[in-house]
Amino acid sequence: MPSKTPPRPRQGRPGAFSTGSAKARIGDPAEPHRHPNRHLIQPMRIALYEPDIPQNTGTILRLCACFGIEAHIIEPAGFPTTDRAVRRAGMDYLDAVEIVRHRSWQDFESWRREERHRLLLFTTSAPLSYLDYRYDADDILLFGRESAGVPAEVQQAADARLRIPMRTGLRSLNVAVAAAIAAGEALRQTDGMAG
Repeated sequence: MPSKTPPRPRQGRPGAFSTGSAKARIGDPAEPHRHPNRHLIQPMRIALYEPDIPQNTGTILRLCACFGIEAHIIEPAGFPTTDRAVRRAGMDYLDAVEIVRHRSWQDFESWRREERHRLLLFTTSAPLSYLDYRYDADDILLFGRESAGVPAEVQQAADARLRIPMRTGLRSLNVAVAAAIAAGEALRQTDGMAG
């Protein structure tokens, strides 16, 4: 009989979101969790750099589930990965998303380089509009921390830096909204829209 206390991530390796289902376990980058509908997963990925608002992460995981996009979380997150707010925002969609956690930026970058995926960073300081970029089906769309974006090291590692144009005088979009806008255009261009 399963315990009522959410499982804690093991030290030194990825842990799990607690949703009451084994399907939501988050695997090692070398052995990601494969859910039963693996054939419905796009080659495109969304990566979150050290996210610090659990509701946004849950909403993005729900987005990934609905579009069949693999989600990557680059630790450390600013909240426990068993946070109820993640589960509430993701609802029962967490059972339908493939989630891979990386212990650090260095671990993520090693994995990415080995797999040879382009990294596209979405940032308000980018010179190029996301609408003027040609996406590949296996790109990684990277979004920074809500509170601080990404450091210079991450900006320099990106193959492209893209911005979502918006009215002047306003700081930024919510990261979950930005992820949805970016994913929609990238999937449209690569014929990856579900259904």
